[in-house]
Amino acid sequence: MIGRLRGQLVEKTAPEVVIECAGVGYEVQMPMTCFYNLPEVGAEITVVIHFVVREDAQLLYGFNSKEERALFRELIKTNGVGPKMALAIMSGMSAEQFVDAVQAENVVGLTKIPGVGKKTAERLVVEMRDRLKNFSAPLLTPYADRLAGNAQDNPFTTQPDPEEDAIAALVALGYKAAAATKVVAKVAAPGLSSEQIIKDALKAML
Repeated sequence: MIGRLRGQLVEKTAPEVVIECAGVGYEVQMPMTCFYNLPEVGAEITVVIHFVVREDAQLLYGFNSKEERALFRELIKTNGVGPKMALAIMSGMSAEQFVDAVQAENVVGLTKIPGVGKKTAERLVVEMRDRLKNFSAPLLTPYADRLAGNAQDNPFTTQPDPEEDAIAALVALGYKAAAATKVVAKVAAPGLSSEQIIKDALKAML
């Protein structure tokens, strides 16, 4: 099992990164709420890992904290929620927003996340309401507060066109290409980084 990776961040193409450890490059998928906090390419990083082994693939999902990984693991315990959907949920909502939605039984809000239908949203509310009480305070700190000042310090460096990069990231998270293109065109502005466009686009879709 791979539980943690520490190495050089060599690629950033949302929602995937490549981390080089002892000469081996590991492809790791991350929710955007974790991706936003990454340093620039070339820096050394440490991410905690959830390792999935399938017949046709071995997949690594990375997080900045054990609490975020714990939330991901609770999500995939829910009937009908796989790793891809859990990644989309954690990208579309901060931990606090998700907890608030579950506790308020906000099924409509949850269904705005790609791939989450009404039945799945209802299962998330019913099955996760009690389990979410076990999470520590840092995970539930408002995401906007934890991001303060970070957006300008962590620009994308792997794609020349921030709008194209943002659209690709949204499609990878499960949004339809047409919807992703439309919302990016709506929120994009000169000088914005890909990360900021993605963040604004996800916010606009909720």
